[in-house]
Amino acid sequence: MNLFSLITWFFYLLMINNTCLILTLHHGKKMDLNMKKEKTKFKSNYYLPKSENQEKYMNYLNSPDVDLIIALGPAGTGKTFFACLKAITQIKNGEIRKLIITRPVVAVEEEEIGFLPGSLVKKMDPWTRPIFDIFLEFFSRSELDNFIHSDIIEISPLAFMRGRTFKDALIIADEMQNSTPTQMKMLITRMGVNSKMVITGDLNQSDLKIENGLEDLVKKLHIYKNKNSSLDIIKVVNFEKEDIERSELVKKILDIYENKTSTVIVQNSTNTNNDTNKIKPNNGYILNNDAALIPKHHITKNTDIFFNGL
Repeated sequence: MNLFSLITWFFYLLMINNTCLILTLHHGKKMDLNMKKEKTKFKSNYYLPKSENQEKYMNYLNSPDVDLIIALGPAGTGKTFFACLKAITQIKNGEIRKLIITRPVVAVEEEEIGFLPGSLVKKMDPWTRPIFDIFLEFFSRSELDNFIHSDIIEISPLAFMRGRTFKDALIIADEMQNSTPTQMKMLITRMGVNSKMVITGDLNQSDLKIENGLEDLVKKLHIYKNKNSSLDIIKVVNFEKEDIERSELVKKILDIYENKTSTVIVQNSTNTNNDTNKIKPNNGYILNNDAALIPKHHITKNTDIFFNGL
């Protein structure tokens, strides 16, 4: 094929498909001119709220008059998902300077929780992965890495929030049923001007034996509202099993587990008197096989942490 024919075919292809041009040049090598653009395209129809509580939640997320949103309910109701969608929209539109994603880190054994060194970034991946899976539907891996390294997106354990103030930021505090009342108070008081905080959690899934920070906060808000006027800047959304969008099976499983007893009893096969042994949880924590539970040999006292390679 001569040069004139090649140029003719070039303009022909350009006219019939000006949105996603794929050229076959250089011995069959393909080049997609809009490949990067497609990776960051929204799937708006798929991610619209599908229940009344989800719609209420999205309205609070979009309201400039609401500074603190508390989303309570079982897994699969969209608590974390819709908060991430709000963050993605604000990042794309340049509406926030920083997104902070935090979560309590719960140790498996009775021990004061230490700081996580940089070498443990991959060990933290099990509990950051669900959030980043959402972000990867809208950003390429390189874009997401750039947001992290340029400090637009920050991933940090709850212990690193102390002493900081967040301005022009969105803070997503996930799985906060595993926080203590002291940690919860510390986190909320970090908020600065032009910031919004979203706190998510399931009061039925706490790994703490003592009263957790999320439960304590909800009780205090209820007492305060009974004595004072309503707090328009703080909103609470209570999700139910009916809001679960994963599958009917998840709803059935939750029904089954809601009927479980608080103490596990096992039959002692070596005891002819049919005595029972109670399995006691670890001191300080109830083991729910949560990904946030980190073995104590992975915990060190190290304040030098750099989150890279996420």
